[in-house]
This record gives sequence, structure tokens and C-alpha cells, in this order.
Amino acid sequence: MGNVAIKNLKKAELLELLDIYSKNWLAMDGVWFQSIEQKYGMEEAIKHDENAWRNFTVIEAGRIKNFLQLPERSGIDGLKKALSLRMYANINKDEILAKDKVLIYRTLDCRVQNARKRKGMDFHPCRSVGMIEYAHFAKTIDDRFECEAISCYPEITDETCNCSWKFTLVDHEDRSASDE
Repeated sequence: MGNVAIKNLKKAELLELLDIYSKNWLAMDGVWFQSIEQKYGMEEAIKHDENAWRNFTVIEAGRIKNFLQLPERSGIDGLKKALSLRMYANINKDEILAKDKVLIYRTLDCRVQNARKRKGMDFHPCRSVGMIEYAHFAKTIDDRFECEAISCYPEITDETCNCSWKFTLVDHEDRSASDE
């Protein structure tokens, strides 16, 4: 392609480039993690991963929220839209199930775990990192969300997916009134 400006690319080329960028971002996330893991061990790498996600996920969610022009409390619909635009949403196979005040997000095919398996590595114990990542992401979209892991390595309770997360929209004002 030579010296091509992004603004001159066709839609199909832009979509292909988006996949490349997503894969590159995920590869960078993986190589920095593995660098710490190899030098200091899994426990130390997880601590750094948790710290990185605690900050990154809020930035990512905020930018997506702005892009979608979501209101402060966009509820289940807002979270569903935002999750579908995450940096890796176009390269992982996932599904989103929503009903009433609950949204279930399931990663059916995870590139991170697949890559570690291909390399003969132990799976990434992502449950603690995921709790930070998904809880902070959802709360940035709408501060009423509570998040829980349904199934996530190393605590797999659903063999049909790599991980599964439950987001519940809770109106704290209603809860405090009912607690009285």
C-alpha cells in the first residue's frame, strides 16, 4: 500500500485495519504482562495487571461513553452498546444477554487464553483482574451497576464459555429506602 493516509482508506480496509489495531493492542497487553510474569512471577504480574486495568478501563469506558453520547445513567442499553465497542470486542467472540435490570456478558472464545494455550502456558488467572476491569467499566457507563463474575478462570462454573459476567442495575435510593 505504500505511504497511505488512513483517511484515504476504503471501508473494508479500515475494518481490516481496526482488526489489526485491536490485535496489536492485545499483543502489547500480553507481552508486557508476560515480561513481568517471567521476571517476577504470576502473582506480581497480576498485581500490575490489576493496577493497569483499574485505570485503563475507566479511560476506555469514558471515551466510548463520549463517542456514543450516552447520558450519565444510560442503564442496560448504554452498557450493552459500550461493551460492543471495547478495544477487543471485534476480535473476541462474545455474546450479550440482557433482560430487565440484568446484563450477562459472555466471552465465548478468548484470544488471550487461546494464545497462552498455543504457547503451552498456564491459563491467565483473570478473575481478579476481570472484576476490576468489568466493574469499573460498567460503573463508568452508569454508576448504578454492580458486577459479579459468574465464571472466570480459575473458577470456571460454565464450560460453554471462557468467562461470564453479570451486571445488575441497582437503584441505591430504592435499596436504602427498603432497608429502613
